[in-house]
Amino acid sequence: MRAHWPHYLIEAWGLGTIMFVTGAVAVGLAHAPSPLARAFAAHPVFRRMIAGTLIGLTAMAVVYSPWGARSGAHCNPALTLTFTWLRKVAPHDSFGYVIAQFAGGALGFALIAALARSALIAPPVNAVATVPGPRGPLVAFAAEAVLAFVLMTVVLTVSNARQPYPHFTGVAAALCIVTFVTFAAPLSGMSLNPARTTASALVAGRWEFVWIYFTAPPAGMLGAAALFVRRRGTAAVRCARLNHTGAFPCIFLHCGYPPVRPSSPAERDAQPRTRV
Repeated sequence: MRAHWPHYLIEAWGLGTIMFVTGAVAVGLAHAPSPLARAFAAHPVFRRMIAGTLIGLTAMAVVYSPWGARSGAHCNPALTLTFTWLRKVAPHDSFGYVIAQFAGGALGFALIAALARSALIAPPVNAVATVPGPRGPLVAFAAEAVLAFVLMTVVLTVSNARQPYPHFTGVAAALCIVTFVTFAAPLSGMSLNPARTTASALVAGRWEFVWIYFTAPPAGMLGAAALFVRRRGTAAVRCARLNHTGAFPCIFLHCGYPPVRPSSPAERDAQPRTRV
């Protein structure tokens, strides 16, 4: 873990950046005095599509950034835990990633909350808290589980396809985000991420439905991973990095890509322990 702390910090930065942009986009598109809010007031679907596009582009930028390539750009505890179940992430790295994701998401959202203040916290933005829509918590749970299943299936399918398709994993994930926010946000708030839900709940004080977002996304992603392994076998999962490029060695287990020369003595010392 001493050698891998930069990866944990990158995960914190990645989700923190996404949460900051999520809050800023919500204020810009929904807060009443905003010109954009007035322009899209009569077109909620189009407004959600714009929001999903901006958030998806931010997530894609994190994935394809040099830092994101180094850590794998999970930015989601459910994704990290699924790759841990697939035996691609060591338990100690999984712990470091998850803690960093929760901390980074909370800090990133706290920053935009400090800047936007009531514009973010008050209606209609409501700190973009992920709560069930009018159809209730059971529909929200089902929506989160199904969307998480679809997202993980897309990630595993594209990232483990023949070259050059793995390079488009970040694009495919971003397209999923755009689609989900546009059409599924009214059902569940579209979280798919326990750390994202926690970040909003800390600001909004909405904890009554957090159980949905702590259980449904991991269940959906684990179900997708189990089905993928059943169909193609564990050997078909090459690596837990969404973008396997860059000069840094991979810290994940059983990596199916050629090893990269370690860039520091600490990473060189850690290499025998992390590559199996």
